[in-house]
Formats: sequence, structure tokens, C-alpha cells
Amino acid sequence: MINTDHPLALLGGLTPRAFMRRYWQRKPLLVRQAIPGFVPSLSIADIRQLVRREEVESRLIWRDTKGWHMKNGPIARLPAASRPNWTALAQSVDLHDDATAALMQRFRFIADARLDDIMISIASEGGGVGPHFDSYDVFLLQGHGRRRWRISQQKDLSLEPGLPLKILSRFQAEEEYVLEPGDMLYLPPHVAHDGVALDDCMTISIGFRAPTQATLACGMLEAANDQVMAALGDLGGIYANPALPGPALSATYKDPGEPATAAPAELPQRLIDATLESVRKIRFDESLAAQFLGIWLTEPSDNALFEPGESIPDLANGIPPCGRIDLDRCTRMMYRGRRLFINGEAAAVPASAALRLLADTRTLDCSAGPARRFKARELEALAQWLEDGWVHYIV
Repeated sequence: MINTDHPLALLGGLTPRAFMRRYWQRKPLLVRQAIPGFVPSLSIADIRQLVRREEVESRLIWRDTKGWHMKNGPIARLPAASRPNWTALAQSVDLHDDATAALMQRFRFIADARLDDIMISIASEGGGVGPHFDSYDVFLLQGHGRRRWRISQQKDLSLEPGLPLKILSRFQAEEEYVLEPGDMLYLPPHVAHDGVALDDCMTISIGFRAPTQATLACGMLEAANDQVMAALGDLGGIYANPALPGPALSATYKDPGEPATAAPAELPQRLIDATLESVRKIRFDESLAAQFLGIWLTEPSDNALFEPGESIPDLANGIPPCGRIDLDRCTRMMYRGRRLFINGEAAAVPASAALRLLADTRTLDCSAGPARRFKARELEALAQWLEDGWVHYIV
């Protein structure tokens, strides 16, 4: 488990609790040698290969005398390193490399519900994506070479029109830093920034989810709609996640005593009132929010690839006495109380102490107490997850 009161070099000696209180969503933080002697698990040559792959979301951005340009991947051929002013970005690299996924786990003092992915950019001298802002929090970790960051907390966030990128039209730098390998810069949402490579450069961006209110409201309405459809008996077998029990809404509209009307095209007030009353019967509560968020936030990326491990033990008689169970690097697992969610599904088993520990630590020692207390239904679920490649048994 994470000790939120333990100082971290990653945060410049701050405890996670202090960082969240003083900096998170408030102000930037520069950390020199956040990871001393840092050497990224992937080289610039590896990223060149990664952006060629169909299943990797990538972009190539460059600037010349005609302005800014962008090309979406896959990118079969990147410019030579000697050609200035270009950058290539590979999204969700944590889905494709175990060590990168492990790097992302170092930031889990922030809830998994907020942690999104790791993007890696490589650039030649002068390469960057222009002055811009993000709507989410980001940690910018320097992996190779040097990058100059200029940042500003300006209020004017208007953009240049007609460009393929969102570039600020009136960027005015307030602070400037040059980051070397192992240095890291944290930026809250809407802090304007401009990063320019000073040589062959790699920057690792740890990004966070920031759903809009519209996204959250839409998700809640869809979850409520599942309740309504379940009440009508129309869900059938097409839903992997059963809707929560909802109100009885099968009664038909009645209007005894409705007077005759001289304006037949006008909507009746009683029908409007009955419609509003039916909506008020739907419970927009914490249980519905947890159902929606647990399923949505654990939904695997379209680029996630699950493959069963080489060793799949027979769990009919319990967990093996040794080894460990690890979540796959692509697996997302969360819980709320006794409800467990994994890879876009509401699990058929409750979130027991052992399964909550697996979700929090992403690994479970088979010889430890919690693993020895799995019940039959939990073992059945684990066996299925092993077959699906969602979890792996490591000897």
C-alpha cells in the first residue's frame, strides 16, 4: 500500500499528501533529478519503430517556412535526426511496454480513476508542438537529451485560427527551465507551456483523465437508461453488465377527469407533469454513479492487447502455494465498497479484501494470507481472467 506521508524523490522530497495539498491542480512544480540517473526503458530508436505500428496511436508534427504541419500515424518513415524542427509522439506507450507501465505505477498516489496514460515524444533540435495548454494535469519527465520549457499562467488562452494544432496566439512566457534526463516538471490544467528540444530529445508525459461535466452527465443518463430498460424487461442478454435495480415504471399514463379541450394541438399539462414525475422516480445516487464510473473508467483502450500467460495453474483446489498473481499491464481494476470492476465489466464477485489488495498493488503473493482465503466464486473469476490474459501467474 502507498504511504502518503513518506517523502519521495519523485516529488522533490515532498510527501504525496503535501504535493496534493500544495501543488495538485494549483501551481507548477519543477523537480530536479526526480529519478536520479534515469534511463528510459525504450530508446529513441524504439519509439521510431513504435510509431510505425498500426495499433499505436501516433502523430508527426513539424514546422517549416510554410507553418505548422501534422500527420497522424502509423508513420512508416520519420525524418532524419539531423533535420531540425520535428517531433513524433506515441500515445499510450504503457500498453505496449512493461517497464513504461511500471513507471506509470509510480504516480499512483493519485487515484487510478484519474491516471490515464504515458505519451512519449521524440524530437530533433528545435522540435516541439508549439505553445499550448492542456485541460488535464501532466508530469513531463525528461528521458533523453535536453528540452527547454517556457511556461505561463496567463489568462489569455485564445488559439491561432486555421492550424492543425491548438497553438496559443499570444503566448507570453513567465518562467523558463531546461530539463535534463531525470528532471521533471508538473503542470496543472490550463498552464500555458512551450517545450523545444535543444538536441536529440525524448520526453515522457504522464497524463491524467479530466472528464467534462457533459461526459459525466451523459454517462449517468445512460446508466439510468439501463435501469429504465431493465424495468421494461427490454435488456435481454445483450448487456454484459446487469443494470442496477430501478423503480417500477411499467404503469401506463392515465388522465381521468381531463376536461374537453378547445385547443387539441396543445400539449396537456397533466402529461407534462406525469413525464416529470416518472423521471423523478429514477435514483441518481452514489450507487448509480459507481456503476457508471467503475465500468467506464476500467474500459480497456482500443489498442489494449491481452494474451494469456504461458503458465496457467488449475485453481480448482485453490491458489498455488507459491508464486504471485499480477494484473496485465493493460488491465484496469477498481472497486467501490464491495463492488468490483475490471476491464469495463462489473465483476460477478464482490470486492473481497484479497481482490481489493490485488487492485491496489496490482500484484498478489500467492503464499500470503489474503490469497489463501479466496472463495470458490473468486477462484472461478480468477481462472477466467487468467484465460483471458487479464491477470498472469508468475512462478
